[in-house]
Amino acid sequence: MRFGVNYTPTRGWFHHWLDFAPDDIRADLDSITALGVDHIRVFPLWPLFQPNRTLIRPRAVEQLTLLVDAAGERGLDVGVDGLQGHLSSFDFVPSWTTTWHRRGLFTDPDVVEAQAAYLTTLARALADRPHFLGMTVGNEFNQFSGPPHPDPDRIGPAQAGRWLRRMLDACEKGAPGRAHLHASYDAAFHDGTHPFTPAHSARLGAMTAVHSWVFNGTAQRHGPGGAATVQHAAYLVELSKAWATGPGRPVWLQEVGAPAPHIPPERAAEFTEATIAAAADCPDLWGITWWCSHDVDRALADFPELEYGLGLFTNDRRIKPAGEAFSRGVRRWREEDPPGPAPRRTALAVDAGDEETAPARAVCAPGGAFFEAWMRLAADGVRPAVVLAQRAHDAGHLAARGITEVLTVEQVGS
Repeated sequence: MRFGVNYTPTRGWFHHWLDFAPDDIRADLDSITALGVDHIRVFPLWPLFQPNRTLIRPRAVEQLTLLVDAAGERGLDVGVDGLQGHLSSFDFVPSWTTTWHRRGLFTDPDVVEAQAAYLTTLARALADRPHFLGMTVGNEFNQFSGPPHPDPDRIGPAQAGRWLRRMLDACEKGAPGRAHLHASYDAAFHDGTHPFTPAHSARLGAMTAVHSWVFNGTAQRHGPGGAATVQHAAYLVELSKAWATGPGRPVWLQEVGAPAPHIPPERAAEFTEATIAAAADCPDLWGITWWCSHDVDRALADFPELEYGLGLFTNDRRIKPAGEAFSRGVRRWREEDPPGPAPRRTALAVDAGDEETAPARAVCAPGGAFFEAWMRLAADGVRPAVVLAQRAHDAGHLAARGITEVLTVEQVGS
């Protein structure tokens, strides 16, 4: 299993691309390496790399390769997100898609072709680096497709699927054979009206990505130390598998963090340890990538309060208790080299309606009947998997996943 961090630069946050400083980046990477991790995830800002629809800045692409090479020199593999897109409550979209040039991010032919060209360019620039993992299409780009975004580009599930396939094909064109994927925030699993679906997450790309944030109602409902809170990441990993077309598809816990005040700072280390232990007990987990490496500099304005303190390090590169806990978990895993977790024999059946669009997936959200039933099982020491109701009696499917017992929400009770 892989362990890594989402790299948040100490100097200028992701605005560091405007004042690219290799020495600062190397110092940041040195602190990250000390954690014992093996990879990072990095975030070019789309408007800075492609400020005009037909201009992808060569100097910006060169700076990305310099960052990736600096990581590789330290033994760190690198996953690169392309369309940024959305980060820490801020949107980063180029001027040629907004105001006087407003056009659909997912459907306008010129925009889609420009996005594809951009992803291909980044992937091609990195294709010969052995430490380049692959591209993620963008960071939670699905948030542009519907509420609560204040100005969404509304599409349907079929349009979302076509766009994702086009973007993934563009990544593959630039760097054939690498692990290219896409990443959605959890509306894809919790909101039946959202156009990006669990099937998209679990069937498109080289692996499934899940982002676990307990401020989505989980910590508010169950408290910072509740079983549901520390099992939330594991829950999303297992939930995503229900929609996979076959057993063994890898799942990347690509973002998970300890957001205050939902997780008080004095409990962040405890939460980190418990979350790692729970997620590591999920078969087929590719890796855990913590959000994030370094705190946001408080000289930068207008971030939501919780965004400033999510780092494993302070902004001046001092390790925090959560960072120490994460590093202990990494080193313990490396030193003990445990075998992969046993199959989860008991599964809870989820009925979210149509398999492709999952219109009733609200049952999977915090407070939903399925979510709460799964968490009751987990709290009782059961290691529940998840199976779609449509496959609950498919003997071949269950056997392939090692499932010997399927429960319904009604059987779990309240």
